[in-house]
Amino acid sequence: MDHVGVLALYDRDMRKGAQPDGPGARIERVGRVVRQVSDGHGWDGVVWSDLDAAGADAAIAEQIAHFGGLGREFEWKLYGHDLPTDLGRRLRAAGFTPAPEETLMIAEVAALDLDAPAPEGVRLLPVTDAAGVDLVADVHEKAFGTDASRLRRQLLARLTDDPDGVVAIVAMAGDAPVSAARMELVPGTRFAGLWGGGTVAEWRGRGIYRALVAHRARAAVARGYRYLQVDASSQSRPVLERLGFAPLTTTTPYVRQP
Repeated sequence: MDHVGVLALYDRDMRKGAQPDGPGARIERVGRVVRQVSDGHGWDGVVWSDLDAAGADAAIAEQIAHFGGLGREFEWKLYGHDLPTDLGRRLRAAGFTPAPEETLMIAEVAALDLDAPAPEGVRLLPVTDAAGVDLVADVHEKAFGTDASRLRRQLLARLTDDPDGVVAIVAMAGDAPVSAARMELVPGTRFAGLWGGGTVAEWRGRGIYRALVAHRARAAVARGYRYLQVDASSQSRPVLERLGFAPLTTTTPYVRQP
C-alpha cells in the first residue's frame, strides 16, 4: 500500500470532502476550514483545515465564535501532519483540551485475513433496531466507562434514516452482550470506517475484537469498499497491526467548552 498516496486520498475524500455523519448534521466549508454542525444531539467539530502560521489564530477564533454562538461544545480533530506544525499548541492556548492521542490506521481490504470466527460460546448478532442499539450502548458503558446516551441516539437515528450507511454488530455470550462495534459507510468514497470496538473487561483477549473486525471487513468487501479506516487506541493498535493495518498518522481530539 502506498502510505503517502492513501493518506492524501483519505484527506481529500474523508476530511476536505467530508459528508455529514448522520441525520440532522450538515457540513460547512468556511475559508480554509471544513466543519460539521449537528442538530444538537450529534457531533460538532472541525474535520479538516489548511492553515498557515499567519492565519491559524484567526481561523481558530472564528470557529470558537461560531460554535460559542450556538452554545455548543465542539472538537477540533487534529491530525499529526496538519499545518502549521504548532497548531496543537495554538489550540491549547485558545482554551482547547486535548484528549488522548490515537493512531489513524488503514488497511486495504483485499490484503486482510478475514477468516476470524468468534470464539466458542460467542455469537455475533446484527443490530437493526432499538433493542439491538440498547445492547450496543450497554457494552459501550461497561467497556469504556462513559455515558452512551449520545451513541444510542445517533445509532438509532442512523439505522432508522440511513440503514445502508451503517453496519452494527454485538457479540453475545448467552444473553449477555460482551462486545460491540459498528462500521460507517460513506457513499462515493473508497473508505469504510470502523468505530466503537469495545469489549467488557472479563471477555478481552479471547479474539472477539478480531472477529468483529473481520465481520465488518467482509461487509465492506460486499459493498465494494477498498479501504478500512480506524482511529486506534493504544490497546487496539497492536491487534490491528497483526491483522494488516498500517499506521499512517496520529489524530488528537481537541475539545472546547462553550
